[in-house]
Amino acid sequence: MERVIIIQFFLLSSSTCLAVGFNVPAIFIFGDSIFDAGNNHYNKNCSAQADFPPYGSNFFHHPTGRFTNGRTVADFISEFIGIPLQKPFLEAQLELVNGSRKEYPSNGMNFASAGSGVLRATNQDLGVTPIQDQLQQFKTLVQQNLINKKLIQESLFFFESGSNDIFSYFYPFGGPTLTPDAYVQSMLSEVTNFIDQISKLGARRIGLFSLGPVGCVPARTLLPGAPVNKCYGKMNKMVKNYNMGLENLGRTIPIKYPGSFAVYGAVYNTVQIFRANPKRYGFSDVTNACCGDGTLGGLLQCGKEGYKLCVKPNEYLFWDYFHPSEHTYKLISKALWSGSHSRIRPVNLKTLANMTLIQH
Repeated sequence: MERVIIIQFFLLSSSTCLAVGFNVPAIFIFGDSIFDAGNNHYNKNCSAQADFPPYGSNFFHHPTGRFTNGRTVADFISEFIGIPLQKPFLEAQLELVNGSRKEYPSNGMNFASAGSGVLRATNQDLGVTPIQDQLQQFKTLVQQNLINKKLIQESLFFFESGSNDIFSYFYPFGGPTLTPDAYVQSMLSEVTNFIDQISKLGARRIGLFSLGPVGCVPARTLLPGAPVNKCYGKMNKMVKNYNMGLENLGRTIPIKYPGSFAVYGAVYNTVQIFRANPKRYGFSDVTNACCGDGTLGGLLQCGKEGYKLCVKPNEYLFWDYFHPSEHTYKLISKALWSGSHSRIRPVNLKTLANMTLIQH
């Protein structure tokens, strides 16, 4: 126990642990469409795709497989640290197979799969890669010594998943068998297992990011019984319950794994602040999808036949029926990078990136 206290004091006393520059060579990313940088594009059995225009149009100027008009949070944090953007794991794997690359990238990799969840069953019919399989992909590389162990210990690990599990709880067909609370608990037990495994594989600095207000996405109009003129309260209640459990899991990491440390990014609260004061944050619309069709722009995926596109995407909180715009992601990234305790805790990503952890 004494060792844990020393580590925590060492970590939280910023004057003792700040180094010159950021000692983060790499980021390993796990989760869903909030992070997916194109894995689904390289998975030919997967029907959850964003590899067509106008996705990517406001930054990359072509679709990359990211489910937004530009960069994601993982991209912005990489830019803040000063390392190249992470490739999707399946792209790097393909390059190794065809000989265009000799080894896996040294700046980390992105294992996230859009549409996936923490429960294996979520959107299984779409051919997505659930968090358990993302973990296995990473684990296999570690076991085969294809990722340097020292690199793992020096890297950041990002996790964000659960929105798809909660959204699919409200699907009208095949109704849920668990109560909302029991369902959230089943989700959290999968996250616990993920965190345990990733820590045992050498992860030392972990970022656990909360879900945003999923009950406010324009796609809620696809669900029977969801209100149009306000967010879906029942859904957001489950989200808040899950987020609380996720934060608690983060607190246990330094105790269970001395030498490891986790931060919790309070994305839900951050997005709700944007929604409450849109103009201050450069938004003209925090309700509708910029790209889509029907009520709230939530009835049709962006880029599909019949879609409509707004004139100023980065004045919209939502790019498409599920996903934030690049502007939203940039604001979230800034809050996670250098924000106060209300945005990310116990320290922000900038401080986390500066930490030198005691090796055991």
